Amino acid sequence: MCLGIPGEVIELNTEQPDLAKVNVSGVRRSINIGLLEDEEVGPGDWILIHVGFALSKIDEREAEAALNFLKTIGKDYEDELDALRRSRIE
Repeated sequence: MCLGIPGEVIELNTEQPDLAKVNVSGVRRSINIGLLEDEEVGPGDWILIHVGFALSKIDEREAEAALNFLKTIGKDYEDELDALRRSRIE
């Protein structure tokens, strides 16, 4: 199962503007934010991530609700976090 997971933007990559460092349930990775070029994204913002790409900007309440739901589905959520841990976008 592939999931969209909320993550909080920690910092923007000034050398590669399509990348941002994001915290997803304690896992910190570079995520491609290029699909959000029409939106202003910065530290503290929440984004919905799928396979290393930010699909949309979401508010903190929506992120919290999604994370709470994802935690209830167990293994699929843990598998997605494991995939994120192994990923490298640079």
